[in-house]
Formats: sequence, C-alpha cells, structure tokens
Amino acid sequence: MSISDILIHVNEPLNHQQRHSLEEAVREVDGVVAPRFNDGTEHLLLVAFNPAVTNTKTLLSKVKSYGYHAQLIGV
Repeated sequence: MSISDILIHVNEPLNHQQRHSLEEAVREVDGVVAPRFNDGTEHLLLVAFNPAVTNTKTLLSKVKSYGYHAQLIGV
C-alpha cells in the first residue's frame, strides 16, 4: 500500500470542536489513514491517504462540503 500526504488550507478560523469534527469527517473517506490539525497551524489540515483508493479532489471536496473555503497546498 502506498501512502501520500496532502495539505489543505482552511480559510476560516476553526475552534477546537470544529477542527475535531472536520478531522472525523475526513477520516470517514475511504482510503484516508490520518487527518490531523497541529497546534500552531490550526488552518492547515494534513491528510495521509492511500492514492489507490481516494484522491486529493475528493478530500478537498469533503472539506468544502462543510461550508469551508479551502484549497490544496503544494499541488
């Protein structure tokens, strides 16, 4: 199994509960291994995923489906 990482920038400021809820929602996408926000970079969501199962477009769409403005970084 191959694992890739993608960084998603969320424009809106998110509180702890919003970040946690978004991590849980992204975790439900098939192929996602580990979504996480880190302290100090609360607007950046790092997602480890299996590119054979899902893709960056799907992950970004999941974040946007919650009404957040976001974009991929480094793609």
